Amino acid sequence: MADKVKIIAVNRKALHDYTVDERYEAGVELLGTEVKSFRDGRISFPDSWAEVVSREVWLCSLIVAENPFSSVFNHDPERKKRLLLHSDEIKRIRRKVEEKGYTLIPLSFYFKKGRVKVELGLCKGKKAFDKRADIRRRDVNREIEREFRGK
Repeated sequence: MADKVKIIAVNRKALHDYTVDERYEAGVELLGTEVKSFRDGRISFPDSWAEVVSREVWLCSLIVAENPFSSVFNHDPERKKRLLLHSDEIKRIRRKVEEKGYTLIPLSFYFKKGRVKVELGLCKGKKAFDKRADIRRRDVNREIEREFRGK
């Protein structure tokens, strides 16, 4: 049976600004009120990244809005979240991130079997001419698709 996946949010800006070399799926350690905010889609992560600190991966600069229905027991919106990965994946990621130019960026958040997952990309920044080449390639492909549909 196929796993049901419900997409919460996608980081389109990351796909425009970075080239993704490898992708990893990781679980996110959350508090109860954070899960409710994820279910409502009340997250913001345009400039977020992940870092490896002493054999653990932490997601930084992810803003999870407070739940309006919980009063005293709310969470800190800018709290660092621990990501759940296998130790061999963490070692591989650490080696790559220590190389020049690589960074770990969240590409999308989704629910899988009722749990919040994040798709991490091991990315390198694009130069301006790379971005222009991607836009040109996308425009050419769009024109070709229009030609085929027109006939």
